[in-house]
Amino acid sequence: MRPDLSIRIAGEAGQGIQTIGVTLCQIAHRCGLPLFAHQDYMSRVRGGNNFYQVRFAAPAPCACRERIDVLLAMDAASVRLQSGALTANGRVVIDISKTGVAAKAGDLLDVPMYSIGKEIGGSERYASSVAVGALAGMLGLEPDTVAAVLSAVFGSKGPDIVQRNLACAREGIRIGSAALLPAITHEPVEPDNPKFLLDGNEAVALGAVFAGCRFYSGYPMTPSTTIMEALARFSAKHPMIVEQAEDEIAAINMVIGASFAGVRAMTATSGGGFALMTEGISLAAMTETPVVIVNGQRPAPATGLPTRTEQADLDLVLHAGHGEFARVVYAPGSIEEAFELTVRAFDVSERFQIPVIILTDQYLADMVRSVNLPDAGGLPRDRHLLARDKAGAGYRRFALTDSGVSPRAIPSGIDDVIYIDSDEHTEEGHITEDGGVRGAMVDKRFSRKMKGLAREIRPPVCGRLEHARTVLIGFGSTMGAIREISESMDGVGCIHLPQVWPFPAVDIQSILANAPGARTVTVENNAGGQLARLIRRETGIQVAGSILKYDGRPFTVDELRRRLEDYNG
Repeated sequence: MRPDLSIRIAGEAGQGIQTIGVTLCQIAHRCGLPLFAHQDYMSRVRGGNNFYQVRFAAPAPCACRERIDVLLAMDAASVRLQSGALTANGRVVIDISKTGVAAKAGDLLDVPMYSIGKEIGGSERYASSVAVGALAGMLGLEPDTVAAVLSAVFGSKGPDIVQRNLACAREGIRIGSAALLPAITHEPVEPDNPKFLLDGNEAVALGAVFAGCRFYSGYPMTPSTTIMEALARFSAKHPMIVEQAEDEIAAINMVIGASFAGVRAMTATSGGGFALMTEGISLAAMTETPVVIVNGQRPAPATGLPTRTEQADLDLVLHAGHGEFARVVYAPGSIEEAFELTVRAFDVSERFQIPVIILTDQYLADMVRSVNLPDAGGLPRDRHLLARDKAGAGYRRFALTDSGVSPRAIPSGIDDVIYIDSDEHTEEGHITEDGGVRGAMVDKRFSRKMKGLAREIRPPVCGRLEHARTVLIGFGSTMGAIREISESMDGVGCIHLPQVWPFPAVDIQSILANAPGARTVTVENNAGGQLARLIRRETGIQVAGSILKYDGRPFTVDELRRRLEDYNG
């Protein structure tokens, strides 16, 4: 059996849990160790109990496990709360003198993180570097790589701080090396084809940068906030304005204004903020102004569980906004798809002059993997704007066309005047209440554009359908767990939907027709089986059942396997 190791770093908020986890990922990434990481954290600045979990396996893992092999506990409470997840041979790494946890022969590694931090570094704050070193030593990672990563992490704090952290990490490596874990097959580090260590929100932000986004406005709301933070960092090297608005209503309207003025623009939020944006989304539809909106789902209604995950906004984004108009909803399930579909969102939004929604969630936003991003040269970047020499006289911003897409010019981009209005309007953009014009404009904005969008659907991603007795169907972040189950269980096929609207009805009907007799089961992080209902509405296919989870946590590979086995009964 191939080694498959999961390390959970647990403790209170403020004890450096995320710093330890992220630094360990960076070291492993540089060493070519395939990994998958995710977080579980409470909605508080201090206290509570949080964890950062890293899974190492070959081939590269794409989902989290339920059981863990190592628990690095930064406090005594973490042993009590998290040790139940340990495997039979699992090990607890802890500072016994600091926490008062009694030693147990064979399953507890005493690493005096806090005393080493104080003696060598001069403060208990350096315990996190001791912890990083201990875990790196247990994994057999190169000390030089540990030093290089720590130097980069703490470089801005000055050489003295760097040296203190390095000295503490070296002592951690010495202790951890005496408790080596089973070796994980390293992937070759290829300078000519580098992998990127990214989380889902960073992938969205990179996709926006590559697509040529020049304006971002948003109000901080977990789990979308780190998109804004990443773009703020990138704006130091790329021509982009990042604006923190006073609320989500202001954010969407700023984005509409920026897009009307001629730049690619985006906003991101979660379900509560998205609800506030819906009138603005309808404004974008009526004025046929391209906008890209990210909805990072979390449990609701109302504030719900601010730092947990869920997939309960599917119905919301499909119908958000008053009236009928064309839209696209992408649901990336991986870091790679988050990047690619963000680039595609900007292109489709401008080509069809519509709102495009990217539906993510907390699990995808925070998951970390080493990935090869899609070939950027093959992704679209055309602006789809009317050139000055093509405009002519008597420009009509909302001209009726067979495709429903009118020539789009931006102010000062042509010599003619551009009229635009949120009321119903003529082809020239003037307000009207004429019934015939109204019917023609609705047909233009809705029916004709939807026909064109139906030819642009991102097809489902399928696996092992040839002899499948059960087919698991999911969208968004369930992709990783579904794929691993399909690859490890006989008779289980899988279908992942990276686009949920326009719905790929013809594709689903064709795919399932080629898997006769297979039982179809949706896997969803919601309570109502929203994907199952959507499939029935759009295809007439009634799935056999749904495996649902709505406790704010993602599906682990172990839980999905267990629940599928129980389901098969």
